[in-house]
Amino acid sequence: MLETRALEDLLQACGRQDAAALKELYTRTAPQLLGILVRLLGNRASAEDVLQDAFVSIWQRAYQYDQFKGRAMSWMVAIVRNRAIDMQRASRPTIMLDTAELAGAEQLQVAGPAENTEFGSAGRSLSRCLGLLNTAQRQCLLLAYQSGLTQERIALAMKQPLGSVKSWVRRGLQSLKGCLES
Repeated sequence: MLETRALEDLLQACGRQDAAALKELYTRTAPQLLGILVRLLGNRASAEDVLQDAFVSIWQRAYQYDQFKGRAMSWMVAIVRNRAIDMQRASRPTIMLDTAELAGAEQLQVAGPAENTEFGSAGRSLSRCLGLLNTAQRQCLLLAYQSGLTQERIALAMKQPLGSVKSWVRRGLQSLKGCLES
């Protein structure tokens, strides 16, 4: 309890741009945060890089910390974890879809007796409802859920604005939900 209060006080001081408080906060929490990062990333050098970035973010955002919403250490762990995820995503290889792959995407369906048996009426209902969507919505949903692309990657692949892709995905999901519930 005493340690929690001390960390809260240090974060509040960091929010007031107290550099000595940041140094003390780092001394008290860096070993635990580094341990979490090493487990998440599996690499000490990467973990140290992410820890440095995370502390810059903690320094910049310390004024946002609210002790009534959670513990100080939990708040810092969330920042560290999010930085680690960002780093992992940034280091993933990028695979661009070619035009031939995109052209066939709108026609992807569950096909074959094994798939039909496995998914049964739910698969048939989903196929029917997908067929009711407009081409852009259907293509976006298939690229997102069958190919695992993010909305940003879908926008690049389809050469469409990100806002349009987000709208198509949202409206497509709403239409699918309505169709499947009826």
